[in-house]
Amino acid sequence: MKVLIITYYWPPAGGSGVQRWLKFVKYLQDFDVEPVVYTVENPDYVLTDDTLKKEIPNGIEIIKQPIWEPNNLLTLFKSKQQKTSAGFLNPDPSFLEKQLQYIRANYFIPDARKFWMKPSVRFLSEYLKNNKVDVVITTGPPHSLHLIGMELKRRFPIKWISDFRDPWTDIDYFHQLPLTEKAIQKHKELENKVLQQSDVVIVIGKTMKDKFDKFNKNIHVICNGFDGDITDSEKELDKNFSITHIGLMNADRNPKILWEVLSEMISENSEFAKDLEIKLIGEVAKEVKTHIADSKLEKMTQYINYVPHHKVMEYQRSTQVLLLAVNNVPSAKGIITGKIFEYLQAKRPIVAIAPKNGDLAEIVNETNAGFVVDFDDKENQKKTILDLYKKYKDGKLKVDTKNIEQYQRKNLTNKLAEVIKNI
Repeated sequence: MKVLIITYYWPPAGGSGVQRWLKFVKYLQDFDVEPVVYTVENPDYVLTDDTLKKEIPNGIEIIKQPIWEPNNLLTLFKSKQQKTSAGFLNPDPSFLEKQLQYIRANYFIPDARKFWMKPSVRFLSEYLKNNKVDVVITTGPPHSLHLIGMELKRRFPIKWISDFRDPWTDIDYFHQLPLTEKAIQKHKELENKVLQQSDVVIVIGKTMKDKFDKFNKNIHVICNGFDGDITDSEKELDKNFSITHIGLMNADRNPKILWEVLSEMISENSEFAKDLEIKLIGEVAKEVKTHIADSKLEKMTQYINYVPHHKVMEYQRSTQVLLLAVNNVPSAKGIITGKIFEYLQAKRPIVAIAPKNGDLAEIVNETNAGFVVDFDDKENQKKTILDLYKKYKDGKLKVDTKNIEQYQRKNLTNKLAEVIKNI
């Protein structure tokens, strides 16, 4: 079978958005599915990682078309200090920023990549006339790509799968956007149309599936995962009691109670104060840095900018404790951050600040990978850190995970291939 995969994020894109379909493409041929990738010719990614180009299998057909992105025009009106990356909204915007946010939120629906839709439909219509393709797959965000798939399905007798790496109207930052009621309604109408007209919908978690189930009964949960083998060979661990967070930490992910707990612990125990080391790898919001400074944790905190993916994995394997902070937003129960799966592969104890009844908690608990503590549960956050620190001092800080092979990328791709073939 031949599938056309429409994705905005593709190497040299860095960050989490590129990982899912790069890895699926890497293994699909092993399951008798031939992928063709359609992506942007002139990307302007916030994060880049040229090392990911090596992950693209030889011989894969990759077709590209240029994109015009209004974001590039809008950022010309911002100062260098005002420009922020994906995942960050300025909590105290200037008058000009407010106007730009309003324009972006209400005039670029479903997103700022909407201007790629018409040229893509034209180009891919010609491609489909001349090339046999069995299934079209669109992955979002950006969700404008789903509208490309919906139009191709209307024009051609072809099956269409929409893949939701993240929710649409339930995504963590949706409630922060200065949307009018009319714009919100438009988003919901488009989301519903995509769900209803897709032959198959793929989501990353059970909560999203339950929400979408009323629109489409052919929904499959295929989560993200980790690549490579599971190995028990241990990398040399950090000498200090290191707590490491990988990825963006915006204001919604700021684990305020944890900083309070650690601040109390360093004032109560001078030895803990000497041992503690906090590593935040990735972009960190100004509000988070301020909170850390106010909590007297600045001296023991390292801020490490974006590093290549292979280096990230080294940090994960050598840390004493892996911190996972979920966005404290109304949709938190359904958030499964992509980093959880590579955390599992690292085989270091995980402390997740997240809803105890959420999708992510279920993964952590079923794999025996660590601890999940609610956002405001100060007592249990402190108890968890104290217990882990005691094990560290005793030289017994480790984790005995189980059943994590289900999250290997190749096994997940096998699951995807079955969905494609059964369509």
